[in-house]
Amino acid sequence: MIRVLVVDDAPIIRESLSAAVAEFSDTTIVAGTAGNGAQALEWLEGHYADLCVTDIRMPVMDGLELIGHINGKYPWMKSMVVSSYDDFQYAKHSIQLRALDYILKPIDEEMLNAALHRAAEQLQEERTRDAAELLLKKLPQNRALVNRWLEQIRTLNAVTLPLLIVDTLDVLEQWAAGKYYLLNALSNLWLSSLIEELASDKFVLELQEGKDLGLGEATLPLETIRSYFRLCAVRRLEEGAYRLMDTMRGARDQPTVRAIGQIKSYIAEHYSEQINLQELADIVAMNKSYMCTLFKQETEMTIWSYIVTERMKAARNRLMQTKDRVYEIANDVGYEDVNHFSQLFKKHFGMTPNDYKRRMNE
Repeated sequence: MIRVLVVDDAPIIRESLSAAVAEFSDTTIVAGTAGNGAQALEWLEGHYADLCVTDIRMPVMDGLELIGHINGKYPWMKSMVVSSYDDFQYAKHSIQLRALDYILKPIDEEMLNAALHRAAEQLQEERTRDAAELLLKKLPQNRALVNRWLEQIRTLNAVTLPLLIVDTLDVLEQWAAGKYYLLNALSNLWLSSLIEELASDKFVLELQEGKDLGLGEATLPLETIRSYFRLCAVRRLEEGAYRLMDTMRGARDQPTVRAIGQIKSYIAEHYSEQINLQELADIVAMNKSYMCTLFKQETEMTIWSYIVTERMKAARNRLMQTKDRVYEIANDVGYEDVNHFSQLFKKHFGMTPNDYKRRMNE
């Protein structure tokens, strides 16, 4: 997700520009707005953003001065200028400040979208480059952790995977050294390095970037960015790990793949309900016993185990994103008995809900 701060002293323009930025992509979010550079800096003292889209001529503090402050204090951020002034000196100064683009008002939607696309690409490229440098430097000293992953993938052992992911996240966070926004790129590169290691197993897989839709609010207070980026990294590692295992099992015939996909999709939508296996079998037009056997063969998990896994993932996300009590989370993911829920959570993640939250936030 790319979080954007929109700065313009004209409320109507600020609102229309925010709407245009939000419509550009479902992975682009307007995290905040401000009426001038001083207000923008005040907002940034308490919130996180990846990109600043700013006007130049504003009261109190103009856009160029704002970009200078952002460069010095928030070096991970990029900036672009949207201005009514076709002035060479303004454009030259913005380039000197490493602004990505200088777009004239009235704003052309195609030009704005192209500029946002370039900004997203540059953010990703720079973070991938920085993460790759860390990986090259640190990976040789963490061979034991790599070997743990390879063993789990080759043996299709998903039982202890959640704890392995948390252990890996702790290592990647140490590498990032406070630059939490690098955790996503580090997670992707970690998975890519595993694919390279598995090449000798005739292993071919191209991982997608993945999305963090639904994780975290549009506006991220600074005190939550560590837990947010850790949660995104956990999701990335988790999704990647299961794709690695699926690929290791080998390609399956398409009707089987389609049926298993239907079952998983239904469970993803209804995991908090009491799922009836016969109804599930009717959806995929299979005998109930055959469906259960096929699911176990293809996933190395029973359907009930898979339902528990989906519930635990949802509970984990709620635990990290909200201040809800454990019993409230338990009820919302399908368990009336909070003690039973806590036992399942500990069995899945290797620690109780409260211990997991404490470890992720410590």
